[in-house]
Amino acid sequence: MPSPKRLLSRLLFAWFAFVLGAVGYALLVGRRTVPTPHPEDEEIDIAVAFGELAFASTSAAFRGGRVSTSFGGGVLDLSAATMADGQATLRLEAIFGGGQLIVPDDWRVELRTRSVFGGVGEGRPSRERSDDAPLLTITGLALFGGWGVTGPNG
Repeated sequence: MPSPKRLLSRLLFAWFAFVLGAVGYALLVGRRTVPTPHPEDEEIDIAVAFGELAFASTSAAFRGGRVSTSFGGGVLDLSAATMADGQATLRLEAIFGGGQLIVPDDWRVELRTRSVFGGVGEGRPSRERSDDAPLLTITGLALFGGWGVTGPNG
């Protein structure tokens, strides 16, 4: 068994290597050429690295998409969007970042995310929503970051 001093130095080295790798990943994500979606697009693909996210969808047939935040974050507002076929899937990835996801009060939200030292949570007041209400399924990963789901009024 290694000495406590040696174990601590190994843990610190592993932490440093992990953070360095996460920064490298964030820089790669930030260099991807991902055009900013139009507010009326049915699907979105947004990548934010070391920056601020500020996007509001007005889509009449929102289907979902992907949002990745690394060492940054902000607000993704879907409160003016309408779902296509009453359902959509949104993949959220937060690595040392995250944001606030604003959804209409009548939407049902199903969380299917994985988290490591972070999370994705529903912040709207709990209430019964109709079984035929639009369903937003959220998938993805929160790693040292996360997302909060709120309604239009916070």
